[in-house]
Amino acid sequence: MPRPRLQPDGPGFSALSDRLRAHVGRLAGLLGPRHLGRPSALDAAAAYIEREFGLMGDTAVREPYLVDGSEVANIVVERSGGATSAPTVILGAHYDTVPGTPGADDNASAVAVLIEAARLLRDRRAARTIRFVAFACEEPPHFYTDSMGSQVHARACRKRNETIAAMVCLEMVGYYTDAPQSQQVPDEIPRWLRRAFPSRGNFLASVGNLRSARIAWTFDRGFRRSSPLRLYSIALPERVHAIRLSDNGSFWDQGFPALMVTDTSFLRNPNYHLASDTPETLDYRRMTQAAVGVAGGVARLARCEVSSIAPT
Repeated sequence: MPRPRLQPDGPGFSALSDRLRAHVGRLAGLLGPRHLGRPSALDAAAAYIEREFGLMGDTAVREPYLVDGSEVANIVVERSGGATSAPTVILGAHYDTVPGTPGADDNASAVAVLIEAARLLRDRRAARTIRFVAFACEEPPHFYTDSMGSQVHARACRKRNETIAAMVCLEMVGYYTDAPQSQQVPDEIPRWLRRAFPSRGNFLASVGNLRSARIAWTFDRGFRRSSPLRLYSIALPERVHAIRLSDNGSFWDQGFPALMVTDTSFLRNPNYHLASDTPETLDYRRMTQAAVGVAGGVARLARCEVSSIAPT
């Protein structure tokens, strides 16, 4: 089957790009840093995500919990699959930031793609249930602690004995560059393997642990059928520390297969965790291609009737 062509000048592509830009502008431009030190901004971000899903006709449910006496919440939207006792595919992204950064790439870009991938999948009939989750409190000082929103949700999934077919974590998906040698490689990667890694930061990466290799290839096929953006897919041992640096690690801790889909963060983006991580630094053309590809990958994982995606 030939790959669908994205039309960069088409109305569907332009409208999707405009919506992504608007989401990032609202979260990173208007609200700015979103963390427990600025609780009104953190809650406003959660309310914005709820509203956007509501405008699509979805019911967003808050999954509240306490962090040092303050209530925060994951935002959860679920679309039931057609199969009996259908397994669940989760697409998630954290909506908080570290103090001092507006967090355009980290992680407003991923929240924007979460919302727009959900829109692209809205009318798709899937055998599996699709759950969209915006996580609170991924960033330090919560990272690697029980107060991470993804830890709360993953533990709840395990407690309910849910069958999670796949979890796809969106972590910084908006920064791209064609500059030579702009892409770094994690230090733990052996020298002999480094030649296989791209040297320009103009691609999206899909990274899993070894137990998640099967869902990595399934996601890869769905992504490539829908988007011309280059996707670099790899499964690595968890001793490569860089592959555990987001919400996917919380699901690995519970034994669920999970991927991190990312522009590779500090391995490429010089604005990581800085005040310079602003909306105008992002590449919205490639980010639009990323959104369509992510929707295609999730459609494949969820066994949609038609897994290729095109914006309309």
